[in-house]
Amino acid sequence: MSGARRRRLPFAYRFAALLLRPLLMALTKRDWRGVENLPAEGGFVVSTNHISYVDPLVFAHFMYDSGREAYFLGKESIFRIPLVGWLLRKAGQIPVHRSSAAAAHAYRAAVDGVREGKALGIFPEGTITRDPDLWPMRGKTGAARVALETRCPLVPVAQWGAQEILAPYGKRVRLFPRKTMHMYAGPPVDLSDLYGKPIDTAVLREATDRLMDRITELLEVLRDEKNVHERFDPRRHGVPEIGNPMSHEDIGRPAPEAKRKGDRR
Repeated sequence: MSGARRRRLPFAYRFAALLLRPLLMALTKRDWRGVENLPAEGGFVVSTNHISYVDPLVFAHFMYDSGREAYFLGKESIFRIPLVGWLLRKAGQIPVHRSSAAAAHAYRAAVDGVREGKALGIFPEGTITRDPDLWPMRGKTGAARVALETRCPLVPVAQWGAQEILAPYGKRVRLFPRKTMHMYAGPPVDLSDLYGKPIDTAVLREATDRLMDRITELLEVLRDEKNVHERFDPRRHGVPEIGNPMSHEDIGRPAPEAKRKGDRR
């Protein structure tokens, strides 16, 4: 990444990158693909699947290395952690108050951020996937809504490997041997035929399904396998949409392993 592309970042963002990037470089191997699909200029929304609590660090590392550092929407509870919350706010990250009127403020902040030229990172599933095989589940419509209102690029990204460090809702961190973090950015999702239409439930669902389809296709490449099942919908399966859905005995069970084909530093 050339120095000319690095934008002026808040001090807290630069401080966090100074601390965390060397650790991630030392503790993980990286398979970064599709960086050329990230817009070099202007605001956009970038969305990836969610498989582990480690995801935000890996996703941020990928975006930082690409020269388009991301600003994330994150659940408000994280912002209440001492020091961590302060650092996140000072770094320009955006807290989301789930299921409350305050969520509208986060949405407006997201739209404003895109219009200011930022890369806005959103996990469209809203939480770690409930799919038993860790395929992307039914997405929420926030990323599509921001993209449609601003008419900015909506970039799909698939990731795989973070679940090897920390399984979904697990407690045991496995750093060694070093795991490969796979990230694959695809071309922006084409939403042009939806522009000009009312941003209603049907339009938002269509745009979101397109996004989740593209993420799944990219993930199939990373995993070197096809997802042959219907997209998992927590509501249809009676699974809570937030919080830990797994029984005590399931926590820490082995997750599907990342494919080794094509690994590189």
